[in-house]
Amino acid sequence: MLYQAYQLQSDFASPLRLMAQHLSSALWMQDTDRSVLRKMSAACDVLSRMRLTHTRPAYGIDRMQSAGQSWGIQEETVLSLPFGSLLHFKKVGDANAPEQPPVLLAAPLSGHFATLLRETVRTLLQDHDVYITDWHNARDVGLWHGGFGLDDYISYLMQFSQTIGPGVHMVAVCQPCVAALAATALLAEDGDPAQPRSLTLMAGPVDCRVNPTGVNELAVSQPIEWFEKNLISHVPLPHPGFMRRVYPGFVQLSAFMSMNLERHKDAFKNIYRHLDEGRVEEAQAIQKFYDEYLAVNDLPAEFYLETVRKVFQTYDLPRGQLTWKDRTVNPAAIRRTALMTVEGERDDICSVGQTVAAQDLCTGIKPYLKTHHIQTGVGHYGVFSGRKWNEQIYPRVRDAIHASLG
Repeated sequence: MLYQAYQLQSDFASPLRLMAQHLSSALWMQDTDRSVLRKMSAACDVLSRMRLTHTRPAYGIDRMQSAGQSWGIQEETVLSLPFGSLLHFKKVGDANAPEQPPVLLAAPLSGHFATLLRETVRTLLQDHDVYITDWHNARDVGLWHGGFGLDDYISYLMQFSQTIGPGVHMVAVCQPCVAALAATALLAEDGDPAQPRSLTLMAGPVDCRVNPTGVNELAVSQPIEWFEKNLISHVPLPHPGFMRRVYPGFVQLSAFMSMNLERHKDAFKNIYRHLDEGRVEEAQAIQKFYDEYLAVNDLPAEFYLETVRKVFQTYDLPRGQLTWKDRTVNPAAIRRTALMTVEGERDDICSVGQTVAAQDLCTGIKPYLKTHHIQTGVGHYGVFSGRKWNEQIYPRVRDAIHASLG
């Protein structure tokens, strides 16, 4: 009923927001400072943006500098599966693209799309051939495709690695660190040529028993049955995934926004004020952020519930109890893969100690192949975006990847 109520509200309000969008453009007067029409235009713009979207935004990476040259970037779907695609950011130009180590960027399957890692992709492209796990919106996946749980996420990572082939390097950001470590261990145990040459885990919940955060405490505050009863809904008509059980992206986003509600209110007030004062570029910076932030992605119910239970409640991986298709995951089987872990000093989602725990689990990796970095002065998102990511964290990640080539 929750999703149906949301859908009815969205359908009812959609014409009003569309009208506000058109009025905002029609009433805008660039040369008339703080006119009544400009105020109306600014108000209509804010009203039109106070809505959620359910379609992945564009990555918008069209060109970049790499290997001393300017290259066009062409998005290429290498492998398309029901719940996600392997997307390649291919460098194209007059000359042959440089040979650079292939990197599989494992994006979180959360309430947002993989485009949340747009800046991470852009930075990695400077020195690497980049692929990303481009997760699909579960409400658009028909029931005939079956379910998608944590085992399936791990399987997708393994299949994506095998598609890229030998020499792949895996970089996981946040939530998929557990799945990335599991996939690497399984490939290593099988002696698969596509086992990652290096594995970089960034701000991920490898062992949530360490220095628990508010997020961790919330996860253990209720039994898993509570999460299933209160947070899982069925996809309503007219979506292709009608009757699929999902954790709706709008529910997760509502929880996130409620944690900093005043900050979000102030942001929309600032959009209005900037437009009214003619400071269009400042308004556009905030608008761009919320275009991404308000694009929500529904999670398959199986994946969400299994992640909460196995990662945040029973800590299966660090306890040696994590299984994949009834097969125990053994991180000690990893021997040839270089391991790097990265944490943010002020991370209040995956606190210091939770990601570096992977170092102790991977007993088969020689010490000289292990690297750890704590970045001072950054929170969760600062680990993979922003100035310190670009200037201080990325050079270390790049050096760790390239050092493993020898």
